[in-house]
Amino acid sequence: MYALRNQGMHLNHKTVHKLMHHLQLQGAHPKAYKKYNSYKGTVGKIAPNILNREFNPPKPMTSFATDITEFAIAEGKLYLSPIIDMCTNEIVAYDVSRHTTFEQINRMLKRFENVLEENKVSGALVHSDQGWQYQHFNYCNWLKEHNLVQSMSRKATTHDNIMIEIFFGRMKVEMFYGKEKTFKDLNDLEKAIKDYINWYNTDRVCKKLKGLSPINFRKQALNSASMT
Repeated sequence: MYALRNQGMHLNHKTVHKLMHHLQLQGAHPKAYKKYNSYKGTVGKIAPNILNREFNPPKPMTSFATDITEFAIAEGKLYLSPIIDMCTNEIVAYDVSRHTTFEQINRMLKRFENVLEENKVSGALVHSDQGWQYQHFNYCNWLKEHNLVQSMSRKATTHDNIMIEIFFGRMKVEMFYGKEKTFKDLNDLEKAIKDYINWYNTDRVCKKLKGLSPINFRKQALNSASMT
């Protein structure tokens, strides 16, 4: 509906539903799948759940969430490690890897560091589950060095990190589920993942964001803040 409005076509949701029914179109829906689980028990520091399901921060660049998800095709598996801004839904940094090592987290954090410096971020919250990567001394220490507050979900409580889970589900419905056999190899899949994230950030509109894409919503929010 918002995509149509951005093209100058002002239709309400009931009209859109009628047109979809007439054209025999339906929205994509997530399916049940086995979630990648990086929990290996208490292998490091467990941070408190400071986020406490406060998923709607008032400003961009103040609350972030991270996790890892798996993409499996015949040739093998890829692992996506992103960081999402919970205010704008923007994927501000990410890494795609064939292996779930701490080197993947290091690469993601280096990209995240550029975002923090560019936006002069300090004191922001970074939330995750209790995966071994986020208990790792180097990860915890990196957050401290960059004046970031670490928060973790409670054990086996997926909804404590629902923002990133929603993104994973939406992404896989829109570019992966049902298309697994269309990817020629892992390189082809990796390109599709990167292309999707770029499209998601710059072009995919969202009702929560008043019909804007994540990047456009961030720009609007920051411009409004600078004028007050």
